[in-house]
Amino acid sequence: MLEPTPLSGVQIITPRVFSDNRGSFCETYNQDTLASFGIDTAFVQDNQSWSRDAGTIRGLHFQAPPAAQAKLVRVLVGEIWDVAVDIRAGSPTYGQWTGVTLSAANSRQLLIPAGFLHGFVTRVPDCLVAYKCSNVYAPGCEGAVRFDDPDLAIDWGIPAAGAVLSDKDAAAGSFAELQTPFTYEASA
Repeated sequence: MLEPTPLSGVQIITPRVFSDNRGSFCETYNQDTLASFGIDTAFVQDNQSWSRDAGTIRGLHFQAPPAAQAKLVRVLVGEIWDVAVDIRAGSPTYGQWTGVTLSAANSRQLLIPAGFLHGFVTRVPDCLVAYKCSNVYAPGCEGAVRFDDPDLAIDWGIPAAGAVLSDKDAAAGSFAELQTPFTYEASA
């Protein structure tokens, strides 16, 4: 099932889950199924992160062209609040964010196209998150914005002072300083 969000291109994908007395099964990725929804993103890299503590924030990150990345995010263990922020210059939703709960229990996934910041907060300890990327990691193309930027006013569901951050995320710049490398292209 495909569910749109308020941000054009950001989609919630909920696969069909088959359950019986043994447990459950679902396809977490099927190129043909996504193509039937009009999603033709080719994924070339799989990433996985483990976060020990609840309240761990990873983000807000992006990768600039020529190594821009779309991501397909899902949770293997635990629960997160997953956030995308539109940073496409000229977009009617520039600077707006959307969030969705992803968990091992609900099997939901979030598709985040290139042109968006991405980040998440863990809601429980020991979260294992997996995501597909449409381009390989390119350190020279990475960028970040502070998770608690007042211009974005993202509701992470935790006090900012209690967030567990990497040194790199703690040093991220402000949204106002962002020189976005992305331009909005209206659909025909």
